[in-house]
Amino acid sequence: MQDKNIIKILKNDGIGIMPTDTIYGIVGSAYSRKAVERIYKIKKRDSHKPFIILISSIKDLENFGIHKIDSFFEEKWPKKTSVILKHTNKKSSQKFKYLNRDADNLAFRLPDNKFILNILKKTGPVVATSVNPQGLMQAQNMKQAKEYFMNEVDFFLSGGKWNANPSNLIEIQKNGEIKVLRGILNK
Repeated sequence: MQDKNIIKILKNDGIGIMPTDTIYGIVGSAYSRKAVERIYKIKKRDSHKPFIILISSIKDLENFGIHKIDSFFEEKWPKKTSVILKHTNKKSSQKFKYLNRDADNLAFRLPDNKFILNILKKTGPVVATSVNPQGLMQAQNMKQAKEYFMNEVDFFLSGGKWNANPSNLIEIQKNGEIKVLRGILNK
């Protein structure tokens, strides 16, 4: 499938399966409540568990009401590290309630992959989650992904091996300390 078709699908509330910089993911526009809810439905995912949002630039954080950006991101991004950040005001927290699922934060990653970044620059931020219904093993190949979601997504984009690991997941605490929730913090 051509990039421009994927971009059109994602910009029009569609969802699909494609490689990210870590694992394959089910993706949809972070600006589309319809796409986000559709992913929750097909995954049968716990509705209180937010997705990670892939962005093409640190500046994208401002669109989600995240205005305090420090040098941490210049050092750690783009890397295979997702960062949980708190909304800086209640207005943005309410606006993105369909993403934050009643939390006061969102998780973001700036992918370390030129192909993915090129897509994101054209589509805007996307939510991304593993390719599996909740409670089942993550798809290990395109065949299994299609078995799980053949009639549920709008596109499948293959991009090589499937044996990558999910991103590291960290949270920046109010006091500025970093809490590692999954994986390791790359120094």
